[in-house]
Amino acid sequence: MSYLTFTYIIIVHTSAQACVQLQSLCNHLAESTLPSLIKFHLVCFIHFYTTPVLVMVYLATLFGNLLVILIISTNHRLQTPMYICIATLAVIDLLSSTNIIPQIVAVLLDSTATSYGLCLFQMLLVYYLEAVESLLLAVMACDRYVAVVHPLRYPSLITNKTAWMAVTLLHFSMALFLVPYVLYVTELSFCDTNILNYCFCDYITTVKIACNEETKYLLMVSTTSIVFGVCPFALILLSYFRIAYAALKISSADGKRKVFNTLITHLLVVGLFNIPLVTSYILTGTGVTLSAEAYNTMVIIGNIVPPMFNPIIYSFRNKEIKNSIHRLLTGVKNVTRNE
Repeated sequence: MSYLTFTYIIIVHTSAQACVQLQSLCNHLAESTLPSLIKFHLVCFIHFYTTPVLVMVYLATLFGNLLVILIISTNHRLQTPMYICIATLAVIDLLSSTNIIPQIVAVLLDSTATSYGLCLFQMLLVYYLEAVESLLLAVMACDRYVAVVHPLRYPSLITNKTAWMAVTLLHFSMALFLVPYVLYVTELSFCDTNILNYCFCDYITTVKIACNEETKYLLMVSTTSIVFGVCPFALILLSYFRIAYAALKISSADGKRKVFNTLITHLLVVGLFNIPLVTSYILTGTGVTLSAEAYNTMVIIGNIVPPMFNPIIYSFRNKEIKNSIHRLLTGVKNVTRNE
């Protein structure tokens, strides 16, 4: 078993254990703060006939990201900083989709009730994964910037150790990021209604139905959205601008075309993730009223569409990944023939 394969087994196992521990914490907080065991009822502003589409999106996301993890973890040639980040992104996308899409489908199938502890767990995991992915995309943009603009210094500046340290630091810093949300959400009390006009448990929607004065709770959303959404997105734009500027100096027209095609596709998927989420969180956090349908749509698009396209944009367009898939399929065919 390769070192990278072993490392990813540890990461997936640790992520699963962290989710279990987070859910246990949420259940404990729910019991200590709300002994009456409040249940929320989710109301999703999505038509029932979108259920098959959501199921197909989920299956495509699972297949694409699991394939990326399998290929990178078992191929020694792909044990590089860029692919370490891509495989980490695939793990995050798997967790994010699994946290959200099954819940939406359940609500559309009339299973709308959820306990306070489970709801708290889901909303914290949503914000955690969104923040980690936002920062990871910025790290990946910086990696490409160094590779293109400073290629001679890249091997000494960006190493596997550097990549693992960056990924580990992201997860630990985002664990601290959850602390104010945990403290604030456990202060909430509910008087009039327990109906959430949302497809899954969400911090802002929960604050809106609470009896507490909402200003300080929503202000935190705007602040964290700027820190973990706007700032990384600005860094991504700056990195890609510098890459584009460097690409203009390439003499080969084909080389320029490849660089700009890559930049455009990356920016599209990054924008599809950042813009809907940051816009909805900042607007709502600053007191701008969005309809339930608009808020649902913006946040759901930002959470379920990019995880499906990330494997295609970041992995399956790469020559190394294509060759690995070809070798994998060839091996499967040979085994089948031998049998």
